[in-house]
Amino acid sequence: MPIPTEPIGSIPRPLPLIAAAAEHGFDSPKLEPLLEEAVRDTIARFEATGSPVITDGEQRKFHNFWTYCVDGLWNTAPDGFKIPFTAGHVRRMPRLKARPFKYKVYADRYLDEALRHAHVPVKQAVISPSALSLMYPADGIAGYSRDQFIDDLLNEHETEVRRCLDKGAHKVQIDFTEGRLAIKIDPTGGLLTSFIDLNNLALGRFSVADRQRIGVHTCPGGDRDSTHSADVDYAELLPSLFHLKAGNFYVSLAGERDRIRVLRVIREHLKPDQKVFVGVVATIDPHLDTPEEVRDRVLEAAEYIPLAQLGTTDDCGFSPFSDDTSTSRDTAFAKIRARVLGTALASEILGAS
Repeated sequence: MPIPTEPIGSIPRPLPLIAAAAEHGFDSPKLEPLLEEAVRDTIARFEATGSPVITDGEQRKFHNFWTYCVDGLWNTAPDGFKIPFTAGHVRRMPRLKARPFKYKVYADRYLDEALRHAHVPVKQAVISPSALSLMYPADGIAGYSRDQFIDDLLNEHETEVRRCLDKGAHKVQIDFTEGRLAIKIDPTGGLLTSFIDLNNLALGRFSVADRQRIGVHTCPGGDRDSTHSADVDYAELLPSLFHLKAGNFYVSLAGERDRIRVLRVIREHLKPDQKVFVGVVATIDPHLDTPEEVRDRVLEAAEYIPLAQLGTTDDCGFSPFSDDTSTSRDTAFAKIRARVLGTALASEILGAS
């Protein structure tokens, strides 16, 4: 079997869509024709790369991959958890002000539309419970305990994932970018442990068979060609990451300074029933990866990871925040095509084609 290859999620939105959103607001009906065209065009261009699995490019996830499901809720305020990036800017989460916690949008809505256009399998990315747990304020909410909030959060997450699985998602990918960030916030590891435990409560609600279609993505963030936690030692995260009860892991790797060291940590902690998709194109690097560069990264990874457990991916989404114009659509699709071709070249050399 060829080495499997999958994308992470987001593709830069068309510039006219970004401009219209800035002028009219994300919820304006005037955006609908632009959004429909963005999804159609994204899927067509994705398929043209030869990628055997695609996404909708998260074209409808305004404002971003992190809060798409709760943006615009009546009981939130915009002054929530801060995510500082090395470029100097800060992204913020909404803060929950009152009960109850409910999603406004489930991701299967995006999957429905993508499946109408796609001719190959479609994966769907969703946000992790641990990321959304940061919406609950430190000083609590009167009449709504944190335990009640967590129960509602887990129920909403489970509902979203099941809806995506039931509708035929090739994989459901849980975005866990806050994993590495947790070490930066709390170097003792306590916050990371709480995140792992919370996500495992959610994953434990699914059968073993379901979990083989569920994956977890980790990266140091990617926004305006910068990260939020690339300075955190991966070795502080990865041993805990593979304790998550998921069948697939998508690990940002191409942009790491010492890939070999990371691969050694993965080899040590990867469990026999888990597959790891290593990043082979650096999404925030303007350099256009070549298929030969990708091939060599795959061959490098194969020296440390059993072939039956190895896959390839992009380091991150290309535009997790919808107003990010630092990477063009053309660049994103060129990098994806290099990932596909380079993985095929490595598969031939390794006898996996």
